[in-house]
Amino acid sequence: MSAVATTPSAEALLDAPAARIGPRSLVRHTLTITRRNLLQIRNNPQLLVFIAIQPILFVLLFVFVFGGAISGSSRDYVQFVIPGIIVQTVVFGTVMTGIGLSEDLAKGIIDRFRSLPIARSAVLTGRILADSARTAAAVLITTAVGMLLGFRLGGGPVAALAAFALAVGFGTAFAWIAATIGLTVRNPETAQSAGFLWMFPLTFASAAFAPAASMPGWLQPIVEANPITIVTEALRALTTGGPAIGPVLQSIAWIAGLTLVFAPLAIRQYRRLA
Repeated sequence: MSAVATTPSAEALLDAPAARIGPRSLVRHTLTITRRNLLQIRNNPQLLVFIAIQPILFVLLFVFVFGGAISGSSRDYVQFVIPGIIVQTVVFGTVMTGIGLSEDLAKGIIDRFRSLPIARSAVLTGRILADSARTAAAVLITTAVGMLLGFRLGGGPVAALAAFALAVGFGTAFAWIAATIGLTVRNPETAQSAGFLWMFPLTFASAAFAPAASMPGWLQPIVEANPITIVTEALRALTTGGPAIGPVLQSIAWIAGLTLVFAPLAIRQYRRLA
């Protein structure tokens, strides 16, 4: 038999270690990649500014610039707008997922990961987990700044925890969209442009910053069906103590639907990089 016939292909060599990786190793590999991505955030001042400063700026700008025009006073507006700013923050923050993956692709880091005997899924899940932790930090910062300006959690501690989990879950679902974009364009600048391009109209054509009833009649059905509106209304209900079951269930449905659609797409795109 010839040497060519007995020599395994490069793809077979890569697949062989992954096939022997058990659940414990998968968890360990995922946590290692997660830690690596979190250390990148700590060592990158630009990412720290994006996480810490951007939510503060959004809160201050919307409350003091638009509060009087929309609600009559900044104090009244802060209770309305903080849930919307939280949703905007987690959605905009997911752009960093696509940028991070595209940077790793451009630098050849993804190729190095793929050559190691680690679970391939750990690269994507580690990125998503790290970005979910970043999202959680941004939600806490936004809420804290809002409370300094008069925002109050009137729904109780359980409802507040549910609102926090819902916001982070929504950000995680959108991170899978950003991951799909980042793995497709393979260029950090393009990933940033492609990420923000569709997020801006989706975010501002919602009830995050103004009631849907204040908008033109033809736009209101679009705004009300917007997932950002639905999640924002769920957070408002949970934080103010209003009826929350309907919007919360709709939000969970959106989170599950986005994850079920875009997680497989991101995984498929990652596998196609071989």
